[in-house]
Amino acid sequence: MSACRTAFDVLPDAEITTEANPGTVDEARLRALVELGINRFSFGAQSFSPAELRMLGRLHTADAIGQTVAAARRAGIANLNLDLIYALPAQTLAGWRHTLQQAIALQPEHLSLYSLTLERGTALRAQVARGELPPPDSDLAAEMYELADALLADAGYTQYEISNWCKPGFECRHNLTYWRNRPYLGMGAGAHSFEGDQRWWNARAVPRYIERATGDHAPHPHPARAGGETIDRRLAMGETMILGLRLTREGVSLPEFEARFGLSVADAFGPVVEKLKALNLLQEENQRLRLTPPARLLGNQVFLHFLPE
Repeated sequence: MSACRTAFDVLPDAEITTEANPGTVDEARLRALVELGINRFSFGAQSFSPAELRMLGRLHTADAIGQTVAAARRAGIANLNLDLIYALPAQTLAGWRHTLQQAIALQPEHLSLYSLTLERGTALRAQVARGELPPPDSDLAAEMYELADALLADAGYTQYEISNWCKPGFECRHNLTYWRNRPYLGMGAGAHSFEGDQRWWNARAVPRYIERATGDHAPHPHPARAGGETIDRRLAMGETMILGLRLTREGVSLPEFEARFGLSVADAFGPVVEKLKALNLLQEENQRLRLTPPARLLGNQVFLHFLPE
């Protein structure tokens, strides 16, 4: 933190987030982090079901989530996020309702809800492939999503992104930077950065990163850089559409898109947009293009239309 403040003009109200798993930080540690200037905390709760936590290989208990949140409040933390996962194998709608109710009872300012993805190489994917666990049910996942939206709305949360809900004024500012497709700088092993038509990433292995970052690699301006890519105009326009449409309230600003690319959305994607409107997947209002509520369940299918062939 000291190095960041020395190297950059950090605004007094800058959002500074750290992530932790429940049960891994106590009140003293949290107070120390607050004293460093960290003002937003995100806890990987995932579930309030002991069985689901075991299935996910999580080390914390359901009770530890509440204990960690209570410790955070005592430490003076006023901006908390909880991550939750739904569409787990064998998860029921009633079980998901219980997790949501437990999370809401803790009154976090922000909630991120992610549908399970069976990533290659994970234990869960292997268990499903062997028939030890049932595959996720897409219809049930849709019911879980709609239940979450209803319960969170009743509790005073507003959805502002496909997977994110918050109390008024607690939108995640650093994630808004990504969804608005604006530049960001990543520091540390494996960190990604984006500026102009360039996207690049650092060495993932910590020893390799340290060696590259501290060794004598002059005159290379980015010695820890492991790779990168140039983003052409067509891809940049598509990514701006995809990322912007994730913002359920904000959507894509048609004037901002044209100012950025010198081309209107109609000129760039006219037939696609009209087709998606006809299918009730996109709506245009006040010079903004947004997903319709039903389309939030079909986001990936919509987004594919904006990628280069």
